[in-house]
Amino acid sequence: MVSFKSSGPKGGPSEAQGEPELQSMYQKFWEAVSDAGKMKHKTILIVLLLGAACGIAAAPTEKWGFGPWQRASDAPILSPQGTSWESAGTFNPAVMRHNGKFVMLYRAQDAAGTSRLGYAESTDGIHFARRAEPVLSPETEYEKDGGVEDPRLQKFGDTYYLTYTGYNKKDAQLCLATSPDLVNWERKGVILPAYKGNWNKRWTKSGAIVPEQIDGKYWMYWLGTSADKTDQMGLSFSTDLLHWTEATQTPVLPRRPGKFDSRVVEPGPPPILTESGIVFPARIPPSSARRKIGRKPARYPTLSSWKGWRARGTVGFFTTAERTSTWEWPRHPCSDRTRGRI
Repeated sequence: MVSFKSSGPKGGPSEAQGEPELQSMYQKFWEAVSDAGKMKHKTILIVLLLGAACGIAAAPTEKWGFGPWQRASDAPILSPQGTSWESAGTFNPAVMRHNGKFVMLYRAQDAAGTSRLGYAESTDGIHFARRAEPVLSPETEYEKDGGVEDPRLQKFGDTYYLTYTGYNKKDAQLCLATSPDLVNWERKGVILPAYKGNWNKRWTKSGAIVPEQIDGKYWMYWLGTSADKTDQMGLSFSTDLLHWTEATQTPVLPRRPGKFDSRVVEPGPPPILTESGIVFPARIPPSSARRKIGRKPARYPTLSSWKGWRARGTVGFFTTAERTSTWEWPRHPCSDRTRGRI
């Protein structure tokens, strides 16, 4: 496992600019991460995935505590069907274990471009049986016409928490719903409004909640758009999972000009806690720099610490050059963006 020593006052906690109370809280967050992971150094590990959040073996020199990965199916496991709510696309899955089965919530799109969340379950993680109707459909003004998108799941106690994007064809905002069974959902509203925040100037979406409390608080990574119109990653905390406060004045994981993550740095599935820190899969769509390379991507930059307390992976778990399936979109491994298949 890759680890880097904290650089003291130049490390992560110094990024929490502003009020002394916020600085102290952010400092405790990183100290608690270290204690929870039984680490000798303050560390947070970031795994950067190209395209969808699923993978293939990373380079031998990088060990993240899981893998190597290989595709379990050469064909899509979920495809559009019928002429109604999931006729145009099925993508963006979120999967949890529930009552001994794999339960998948997925974004389904109709011919008009409106999105709903479907439900499917499986005993082996490959063959899924779907419910006939969606479990979450657009109802509120902030979801009207555009729909509900980008599901991400986490469980605390007996309650499942669903972060999703509410999109009304004008604004996209990060929302929350809760459920006891992954079928019946109660909306909790917008938790990170668009056009507000310390650095975010436009939409909010893609909320990934850390699976355990740290320093008595819940923590969530999310995607926002900065003043330069690039999508970067923010960090917020909460004591009740309903009301969230930003922890930093700048993106917690910013873009890197000239590199593969120069345009978008988006939270993928929820972070994974390991003995050496937090491993966080992130989705990195093709940037303009990568499009210049074409279908055979260059390897990632040399692994290095980021301001003394973060490390980014230097190879993707899935890249466009490693596609083995003919159905995958050339620029997005593990997905078919033209027909919307998982």
